[in-house]
Amino acid sequence: MKILRLVLSVFLIQQIAGCASLNTPTQKSDSSDSDFATITELDSHKPTASGGQYHHSTTLADSSTPDFWTELRQGFRLSGTQQPAVRKHANEYGRSARQVERTFKRGDPYLAYIYEEVKKRGFPSELVLLPFVESGYDPFAYSHGRAAGMWQFIPGTGKMYGLKQDWWYDGRRDVLESTQAALNYLDYLQQRFDGDWLLAIAAYNSGSGTVSKAIKRNRKAGKPIDFWHLALPKETSAYVPKLLAISDVVRHAEKYGVVLAPVDSAPAFAVVDTRGQLDIAVAAELAAIDTEQLYLLNPGFNRWSTHPDGPHQLAIPLAQAAVFEENLTALPDEQRVKWVRHKIKNGETLSGIAKRYNTTVSVLRNTNVLKSSNIRSGQHLLVPVAAQDASRYTALAKHLQPAASNSSGKLTHKVRQGDSLWNIARQYDVTVSQVTRWNRLDNGKLIRPGQQLVIWQKGRIHADGKRIRKVNYTVRNGDSLYRIAQKFSVSITDLRRWNNLTKGKYLQPGQHLKLYVDVTRLPSDVHS
Repeated sequence: MKILRLVLSVFLIQQIAGCASLNTPTQKSDSSDSDFATITELDSHKPTASGGQYHHSTTLADSSTPDFWTELRQGFRLSGTQQPAVRKHANEYGRSARQVERTFKRGDPYLAYIYEEVKKRGFPSELVLLPFVESGYDPFAYSHGRAAGMWQFIPGTGKMYGLKQDWWYDGRRDVLESTQAALNYLDYLQQRFDGDWLLAIAAYNSGSGTVSKAIKRNRKAGKPIDFWHLALPKETSAYVPKLLAISDVVRHAEKYGVVLAPVDSAPAFAVVDTRGQLDIAVAAELAAIDTEQLYLLNPGFNRWSTHPDGPHQLAIPLAQAAVFEENLTALPDEQRVKWVRHKIKNGETLSGIAKRYNTTVSVLRNTNVLKSSNIRSGQHLLVPVAAQDASRYTALAKHLQPAASNSSGKLTHKVRQGDSLWNIARQYDVTVSQVTRWNRLDNGKLIRPGQQLVIWQKGRIHADGKRIRKVNYTVRNGDSLYRIAQKFSVSITDLRRWNNLTKGKYLQPGQHLKLYVDVTRLPSDVHS
């Protein structure tokens, strides 16, 4: 079996949940000009064996490679770093140097791969830094405008560029697929604007139509038509300077007080053909790594298994790729995915059965070759189910959504390396003084890794096995609580509780609402 080797470091699997700015072709960002990421650190996870049933590899990747940051700087080609707007954002990054460092830590597993793909196409290497501005390198980033993933594709644009989105899988979160789609889209834009990369990047943010109209207005008025002279939306006017600013920070890191941690440029990642659907927990056992690590390398999968119809490939740490292939070849077909034979009882419906087994009506119909959803008692259905206990699939979720001890909003946060009271408070949208009071911490008392902190959040729900993110939503004309609840797959009761809304109170256009949504459900539920 052929392994496609990609340059992508995975030795640091340290995920940092962040606030995604809404930088998409048709939507505007929620971020202010000074925001670039909300930082949350995760523990790093080393590969662990899952029993003695399979072979285990101990091969280490060669790390004797050229310096990543030096290579990246050599490919910088964009001009404009001396513009006042760029200087403003660069100085802001310098004042938040530790946040910049943590954001690049989050991107560590993906930076080398993105760079190689940008270099193959001969594009300016500043594009490697575009996800810093878009999502802070968070593949689970989600915005209220339905933009998802590291490159922040909305559903429509994602589909245009071949990103599958359904109940099983969201290609917008798949690092490999979304990177290819983003570079294809940027290539189209730079050609449309005659090789002007600043205009292409602006169009990536606000849409090519917005940029074209601005150019047309300037031409009519006899004004220059370069990016710096166009009247563009406030969001877009800040977007390009932010990219140039972070590139200047990378170029002159010492000047800004930023320490760029080494990034491994050597191949440390392989894409392996799975030849069909495969349970994620089973795949982790085959690779002798934990399920969380596999999900972090393959963030496009929404469920306990790879997609029945593909993509039939998994990203596997290079050191484990050979043993994964060997174990996969030896795995009997009937052990790839577990099946249950369900006997239909009186009163059961296909939708009810699908809900019971955490699957969909379409999966049941396709699996059992049903022409419609009509079923009758006494029939048998084959249902694909998770092969392992549910806890095997929720390791990632426990970091993205800390477990709530009860429905009243009490959370427990386990302090991780690099945490501070400030970033913990920011993560949960509370104040430092509140965290201090809830945990009876003396002023100036240091917190330590492994320490348990109590966090109270009114209305914050616990969603075991889900990837919950806070979304700030602006009410639009025609919106109602029912319509918003349906759109984001939440309840009206939760909407009221999260936002202190009383019954009978009408929403007003422009009003801001706070929602906590499961990003893995939205691709199939919100496609209008």
